[in-house]
Amino acid sequence: MDTVIALDDLDRRLVHALQLDARAALTDVAAVLGVSGRTLARRYRRLRECGAVRVVGLPDTARLGHTDWFVRIRCVPDAVEPVAAALARRPDTSWVALVCGGTEITCITRSTATTGAALLRTLPRTSRITAVTAQCLLRPVAGVGGWFGRIDALDPAQIAALQPAPPRPFGVVALDELDRRLIAELAVDGRTPLPVLAAATGAAETTLRRRLQVLRDNRLLYFDVEVDPGLFGFGMQAVLWLSVAPAHLPDAARALADHPEVAFAAATTGSADLMAFLVCRDPDAFYEYLTGRLGSLSGIQHVETAPIDGYTKRAGTPLPI
Repeated sequence: MDTVIALDDLDRRLVHALQLDARAALTDVAAVLGVSGRTLARRYRRLRECGAVRVVGLPDTARLGHTDWFVRIRCVPDAVEPVAAALARRPDTSWVALVCGGTEITCITRSTATTGAALLRTLPRTSRITAVTAQCLLRPVAGVGGWFGRIDALDPAQIAALQPAPPRPFGVVALDELDRRLIAELAVDGRTPLPVLAAATGAAETTLRRRLQVLRDNRLLYFDVEVDPGLFGFGMQAVLWLSVAPAHLPDAARALADHPEVAFAAATTGSADLMAFLVCRDPDAFYEYLTGRLGSLSGIQHVETAPIDGYTKRAGTPLPI
């Protein structure tokens, strides 16, 4: 993000509205927010062009029978950036982050039941990569609907007006080649207009409109709003790994879901039972969370933390360098 900006109240309400329905017409959103459609379109264009906000369309890996893995890769310092850039270019990765002062990379990779985590088999065999570990993500426990910090700008009446209708009962739907081309375009820009999608995929607009609805109704496609928490005043991000006594694991998972600092959390395999992405205002607030809200939970036996230095990829396509 080349331009330093600050989000005002209208920006925050727009981000919240997009989190509710990423492809909603901006004229409809503007009517609910009480501003002109032209004003809101100008705001969105500004946020997107400077890299502050990006809407991406993504396949639901669980519905497609895929498994997500959280991978940690330790490298010698001069290898971290090129390895992270290479990981970001892979179609099976997301949330590629540089952590621990630039000595480690974390990412999420997906696999099928038959192939396993392909990423682990294709990592280069080099002394520049010093260690690799992987944890299977068993179940998301927090942050599935979006981080608290970006979904608190609208009032209940506005949320009700902008919330899309619930999906129809879903059946068995498999992705075909058109679906894959469509999702690939939406991973770059989830709000790409239908005429542009038609030109890119070679399909008619009516076909794409119908297919988009089928994919969304069957929960095979969802949309995420990528936004830097720093724009909301939260300058400290970190990954946490928690070892929890089995009897206390359900309670700890439910507690994390209620913590506003937790952007996402999941139960995992491996030495840690829970992993979480944390968002705090600054290092002092991070300390207060660790010793206060988190420290008060019963059954936590060990905590490991890793500050996030930056991302080369979030949910969608690689970020501009």
